[in-house]
Amino acid sequence: MKNLFDATVANQVKTRLGQLEPQSERRWGTMTAAQMLAHCSVSMQWAVGEVVPEKGALPARLMGRLIKPIVFRNEDPIRKNSPTARSLIVADERDLGKERDRLSGLIDKFAAGGAAGCTSNPHTFFGKMTPEEWAILMYKHLDHHLRQFGV
Repeated sequence: MKNLFDATVANQVKTRLGQLEPQSERRWGTMTAAQMLAHCSVSMQWAVGEVVPEKGALPARLMGRLIKPIVFRNEDPIRKNSPTARSLIVADERDLGKERDRLSGLIDKFAAGGAAGCTSNPHTFFGKMTPEEWAILMYKHLDHHLRQFGV
């Protein structure tokens, strides 16, 4: 399964990031391309341990445990308009170039750190995750949002 510990996959994602433009149109959702990059950066900060995810509400955590095996069983992409944690919502305007550079650096940090550099903090929705699960989820999350903008 594709994951961000694989340098080739990480580089493919960064190439796709380079195709985004400020006027890139979304296919679903409400974020601009720059807001989406900022959103993805915060989730990557969770994965590298720079930011600790808040503990999700009990109903969400219970649902997350039920959905987790479905997300990790195959390479199917994350569905359009999937719910997101409040702390990942970016509503203010952002600079696309700065956000792209920030996210690219976080992808590099995650890929270079491998399993040893991955957080041991639980995910707000899925709970406890292995480094390999984090690597798969981060790829799927980035792929989801890059597809959102057609790249």
